[in-house]
Amino acid sequence: MKEYKVKSDNTNHFSLTINDQEIGRLKYGKWFTFKAEMILEGGRMYQIEPVGFWGTTIELKQNENIILNLQMNWNGNIIIHSWFDGVERDFLLKHKGIFKEYYVLLNKEEEDLLVIKPDFKWNKFEYDYNIITNDRFDNLSFNAILLLTAIHCVNYYMAMTSSGI
Repeated sequence: MKEYKVKSDNTNHFSLTINDQEIGRLKYGKWFTFKAEMILEGGRMYQIEPVGFWGTTIELKQNENIILNLQMNWNGNIIIHSWFDGVERDFLLKHKGIFKEYYVLLNKEEEDLLVIKPDFKWNKFEYDYNIITNDRFDNLSFNAILLLTAIHCVNYYMAMTSSGI
């Protein structure tokens, strides 16, 4: 089990850390957009872009290779379909709670892999996040990408539900 922190530098930049060491960043070009850039340790870069006229599907690409896509389903959950290490995998991000809201990422067997707890900063009017993972998640070779993707999903979820879509 590991504990990660995501700090928002402003509403457009999020920094993922473990034990105060940065392992990745999520950068949005402007406020309230779903297009973003993910940068991991070693300078690996990925692009997150909505596709289609309505932008209901979002893809994560490295160069032009699609690594995963995500889509909000009819009941508000976000389905993440990935192609890591040549293997197709599905994950589900679910919103839980009302007053003490949090999010869980489940694998296909519906096992919890991580929990994301938003921490709203009233003085900056932005969110930071605390993430707790389990051993199944920690053993995934692509866990840093999935962590930042999950944060993007939470941002996406909050934007979609707050806009009434």
